Amino acid sequence: MDPRIPPADQCVLRYVLDRHAAEQPDKVFARFHDASEWTYADMLMRARRISGALHKLGLRQGEKVFGWLPNGKDFLEGWFGTNYMGGVFVSANIAYRGGILEHAINLATARIGIIHADLLPRLKEIDVSHLEQVIVIGGPAHGEYKGLVLHDAAMLQEDHEPAPLDRPIEPWDDVYVIYTSGTTGPSKAVLSSYVHAYSFFSEGFPDLVGRDERHLIFLPMFHAGGTAPTYSQLMTGGSVAIVESFKTSEVWDTIRKHRATTACLLGVMAPFLLKQPESPDDRTHTLKAVSITPLSEDAREFGKRFGVGLCTGYGMSELCAPVTSGLNPGKLGISGRLRPGFQVRLVDDHDNEVPVGEVGEFTIRAERPWQLLTEYYGNPEATAKAWRNGWFHTGDLLRMDEEGYFYFIDRKKDAMRRRGENISSHEVEMEVLKHPLVREAAAYAAKSEIAEDEVMISLSLKEGSSLEYRDLIDFLVPRMPHYMVPRYVRIVGELPKTPTGKITKDELRKEGVTADTWDREAEGIIIKRQKVGA
Repeated sequence: MDPRIPPADQCVLRYVLDRHAAEQPDKVFARFHDASEWTYADMLMRARRISGALHKLGLRQGEKVFGWLPNGKDFLEGWFGTNYMGGVFVSANIAYRGGILEHAINLATARIGIIHADLLPRLKEIDVSHLEQVIVIGGPAHGEYKGLVLHDAAMLQEDHEPAPLDRPIEPWDDVYVIYTSGTTGPSKAVLSSYVHAYSFFSEGFPDLVGRDERHLIFLPMFHAGGTAPTYSQLMTGGSVAIVESFKTSEVWDTIRKHRATTACLLGVMAPFLLKQPESPDDRTHTLKAVSITPLSEDAREFGKRFGVGLCTGYGMSELCAPVTSGLNPGKLGISGRLRPGFQVRLVDDHDNEVPVGEVGEFTIRAERPWQLLTEYYGNPEATAKAWRNGWFHTGDLLRMDEEGYFYFIDRKKDAMRRRGENISSHEVEMEVLKHPLVREAAAYAAKSEIAEDEVMISLSLKEGSSLEYRDLIDFLVPRMPHYMVPRYVRIVGELPKTPTGKITKDELRKEGVTADTWDREAEGIIIKRQKVGA
């Protein structure tokens, strides 16, 4: 086999779990919010049992399971059990609803789902043509769902033995699917191989992983920010502490409680934590190092105040992390340097390479086969477009200095990022346009007073119509994830357009939040995520 590809017993979940459970059965692999712990032997037993239960329902090697669950034990069991029998775990954002949820489920083409009971009612609103059976977690399996057979979670606790594999699971086989924001269309499904999963975090951030480390997972496990470090800790024989989400007031108590040593922070989190009152306990914790993006002055101040090492990087679900830094780099604002095994070109709109120091689109290819995404599942057009001219086009603008440091500049693609969530402007617009009084709409990023973006929508109404801002928000809340609901709304007579009739979002972005823009939060309308599994 190609020596650049890691052996199956180093990168394939089933074989790595078998090996660690044999070598260190009593070592804790996962610790949870309630302080309960699973050893490697426990994790193996659970993965085998879930694997057998899924096979009993008809799942076969290579097929997909749709997982719609919050962070926690059920997510981990569903994921590992699916992979243990050679299946592919498709995890979806628990904020999805309406047309966005329908698109995700049908794109997955999974016949079997593992879904939390609190989320189940959203299926009544949509067409779920591919799903046939659903295992309901965290509540009773009842209700009328056209074409669906519901199973109580108790079936997963039965003593099922895993079925024999049809063939060995190979490093290039599919491991999971993670949804990423769409740009000019709906969200895409990133299909990853075991090699891709292996290469992502354990090689990209070696200072944050290892047999002696416990990585705190509070980023969603349906995103790469939660999945990648969990996978890396399994590969290295370390452990993870999995909690539901990031809560500013509880972070340090959570770290102490679970004895976490490493974590990943979004850029917005450092300012939140720095705003907390200083305390004599600021350095009485177990946290040694974090990754944080961007590496701002706030990040540096965070590291100094709390005595934590910092590293940073640039990556995306499709890539892994090709650009990273070591601990405590001297320069602020960097994304890091290119790590071995990748080739990168920064290019203009015509794929001409730009000179050092100039801004260009980050395009990349890997020397190791299967190290980047396998494809955008179910979307060959998007796959071909991204891979044009033999390079994967990220849609992100970066520059590189004379020392080889990369700096993230902006997103070329028409997407937004709010509180760690990638948001497709197209998906926001499609939901706004469903309002019967809206004629046209443009969604785009507005500057946030904290970090990242706020969602802004400019719209025009059908002739003779008027619309109350609150009525629009009431219309959108049940139709989209909480993080997509626009904060800023501006109603205009006509949206600016090019001579060919295309809305000019660049003009709207330059105008930003204008005097006639309505601010939902200023009106006291705060929209939070639904609590799942409370």
